[in-house]
Amino acid sequence: MKPIRLISGMLSVGLWTLLSRVFGVVREVMILGLIGPGPVMDAFVAAFRLPNMFRRFFAEGAFNAAFVPMFSKRLEAQHDPEGFASEAFSGLAFILLCLTGVSLVFMPALVWATAEGFSGSERFDLTVDFGRIVFPYILFISLAALLSGMLNAAGHFAAAAAAPVLLNIFVITTMGIAALVGGPVAEVLVWTVPFSGVAQLVLLFVAIRRAGFRLDWRRPRLTPDMKRLAVVAVPAALAGGVMQINLLVGQQVASHFEKAVGWLYAADRLYQLPLGVVGIAAGIVLLPDLSRRLKAQDDSGARHAFSRAGEFAFILSLPCAVALVAIPLPLVSVLFERGATGPDDSAAIAVAVAIYGLGLPAFILQKLLQPLFFAREDTRSPFRYAVWTMILNAVIAIGLAPVIGWLAPAVATSLSGWAMVFMLGLGSRKFGDTVKYDARFRARIWRILAASLAMGVLIWGLNAAFGRFLVMDYLRYPALAALILAGAAGYLAFGQAFGAFTLRDLRGALRRNRA
Repeated sequence: MKPIRLISGMLSVGLWTLLSRVFGVVREVMILGLIGPGPVMDAFVAAFRLPNMFRRFFAEGAFNAAFVPMFSKRLEAQHDPEGFASEAFSGLAFILLCLTGVSLVFMPALVWATAEGFSGSERFDLTVDFGRIVFPYILFISLAALLSGMLNAAGHFAAAAAAPVLLNIFVITTMGIAALVGGPVAEVLVWTVPFSGVAQLVLLFVAIRRAGFRLDWRRPRLTPDMKRLAVVAVPAALAGGVMQINLLVGQQVASHFEKAVGWLYAADRLYQLPLGVVGIAAGIVLLPDLSRRLKAQDDSGARHAFSRAGEFAFILSLPCAVALVAIPLPLVSVLFERGATGPDDSAAIAVAVAIYGLGLPAFILQKLLQPLFFAREDTRSPFRYAVWTMILNAVIAIGLAPVIGWLAPAVATSLSGWAMVFMLGLGSRKFGDTVKYDARFRARIWRILAASLAMGVLIWGLNAAFGRFLVMDYLRYPALAALILAGAAGYLAFGQAFGAFTLRDLRGALRRNRA
C-alpha cells in the first residue's frame, strides 16, 4: 500500500468511525436522558462491558494482531488465504460458542468478579439479568471482526468501518420508539444489542463475498496454521485488550461508589470519539500495510508509512485532547445534561473527561506502536508490557480510591496508558531504523503541539467570556457549535502559522481519499 493509499485508508476508516462515534454519542445522550446515572444504568454498563471485554480479547485484540498479518502474507503470496480464513472462522466460532454457554450459566460469578461492589443491592440482580441477554453479542461481533480483518487486509476498509454504525442506529431507533410509546426503555436497549450483532455479521458476510472471498464451514482442528495462530494470538489477546482490563479494574473500584460506574462510562464514551476516529483508524490501516512492506523487505517504505501515519494521527488527535482538558464541562453539560441527568452528574463526568483527555495521546500512541510488533508476529513483548501496565493500573486505582474516591480509576487509566507507551517505545528500538520517526515528523510534532495548546488557550478564553450562553436553553447548542468551530478555525490558523501542517497537505489527502 502506497503512503497515499495509507492516508486514504485512514481517512476512509476515520470518517466511518467518526459517523459511528457521533451516533454513539447520540446513543449515550439518549441513555443518560431516558435512564440516567443510577442502578439501571450501572447494571447496563457492567453487563454490556462483559461481551465487549471478551470481544477485545478474541476478536479485535487477538485477530487484529495475529490473524491480519498472517492472512495478509498469504494474500500477498496467493497461498490459499480463503482456506486459512475458513479454518480460523470455524475455530473461533467453536471457542465463542463454548465461552457463551459457560458464561450464561455462571453469569452471577462473572458479575461478582467484575463489579463486586454491586453485591447485596438491586444492581447485582439487574446486571445478571442484563448480562444473560447481551452476552451472545460476543459471538456475532467477534466473527464480524474476523471478517473485517479480511477486508482490511485486502484494502477494503469502508464496509468494515461502517458495520459498527448499525449498533448505534438500532439502539437509537428502538429506544426512541420505546420512549414515544411509553415502553420499557432499559429492556428494549438490552435486547437490541444482540440483534445488532447479527446485523453486523450479515453485512460483513455480504461485503466479503463482493470482495471475492468465499468461506466454508470446517470442522475445528488444531492444524499447524491454527497452532501458529494460537501461539501468536494468546499473548496478543491480553496486549490488545489491556485497556479493557484496566476499565474493568476501574469498574470494580467504581462499583463501590454510587453512580460512579455510569459517570465513568459517559466520560469514557466522550474521549473514545477522537480515539476511535484517529487512533484506531490509524492502527487498523497501518498493521496490514506494515505486514506487506516487511514481507517485501521495504524498510524505507515502512518507516515512511509509520511516520506519515503518526503525523496525521497527531494532527487530528492532539487538539482533541487539549479541548477535553480545556472545556470539559461545556462539552458534557450540553451533550448529556437533560432528563434524568442533572448538573451534579455533569460536573462529575466533566472531571473524568479532563483526566481521560490527559491520557488520550498515550492511547493513540499505543495504536501506532503496537502494529510495529504485531506486523512481525511479535506479540510476546506487548504481552509483557501489558502485564506490567495492568499491575500498575490496579495499584494506582486501588491505592488512590481511599484518597480521591471514584476518580481513582480515571487517573490510573491515563497514567498506565503513558507507562505502556514508554515500554512500547523502548521495546521497539530492537527493530532498528525502520521504525523510527523520520526528520519531517520530528520537526512537525512540536509545532502540532504548540498549535494545539494555542487553540486550547483560545477556547478556554472564549468559554470564560461567553460561557453564560452555554447554560441557556436552546442557545447552548449553537453556542457549543460556535465554540467548537472557533477552536477548529483557530487551530488551522495556528497550525499554518507555526508550520505544523499546510492546507495544501490536508486538501491533497482529502482529494486522494475521494479519488
